[in-house]
Amino acid sequence: MTAPLFLHDDLTSDQLVLDGPEGRHAATVRRVKVGEDVDLADGRGTRARCVVTGLGQDVVHLRVVSREVEPEPSPRLVLVQAIAKGDRGELAVELATEVGVDEVVPWSAERCVVKWEGARGERALGRWQSTAREAGKQSRRARHPVVGTWLDTPALLERVAVSTCLVLHESATEPLATTALPETGDLLLVVGPEGGITDKELRRLEAAGGRPVRLGSSVLRTSTAGAAAAAVVSARTARWA
Repeated sequence: MTAPLFLHDDLTSDQLVLDGPEGRHAATVRRVKVGEDVDLADGRGTRARCVVTGLGQDVVHLRVVSREVEPEPSPRLVLVQAIAKGDRGELAVELATEVGVDEVVPWSAERCVVKWEGARGERALGRWQSTAREAGKQSRRARHPVVGTWLDTPALLERVAVSTCLVLHESATEPLATTALPETGDLLLVVGPEGGITDKELRRLEAAGGRPVRLGSSVLRTSTAGAAAAAVVSARTARWA
């Protein structure tokens, strides 16, 4: 059985203390024991193999046995996820994180029902970031995806112009399973909202360099399409080799 993993922001010391919510989870919920092997990750690629040396009230003391930095996968996989209503956006982030995407870009597409503005937008972004952190921990990732500020379409087009971009679209004729994929650099996967990407948005994305592709004969929901596409890309590149 693999060692449990907890999150710690600074793994530079050989003697570490796990406290706060992570310490409570380890000591009270997971009930780790002295002498037990435990992994710590900082979410930025560093993983520390540790042994529990002491326990307190919601506090765990650990000694680092070894430390490794996991390289960033290549190509770097960026999910451009249209903002969805309810918890569907968070579900999309959770599934994509488990599959292994490196970045999630919230996109305010034309047909997005929900608009991230002001304090409401900040709270929604915080939920996506928290979801990525918790899903990264659950899937035992040492490197968690970056979830940055949402983009409107003009800002997204600037990123598309300097990256390889695949736009998931039901009318596309080119299958993702056979399309040419890069070995390096950023690979953007664009997923539209529940109402779909508008014809105007698709034309603008294509003009900036995006290629429409399809996953298969069925139409996936916005919450699941990104993870499915990321899995296909990961299996076809060195990411899952």
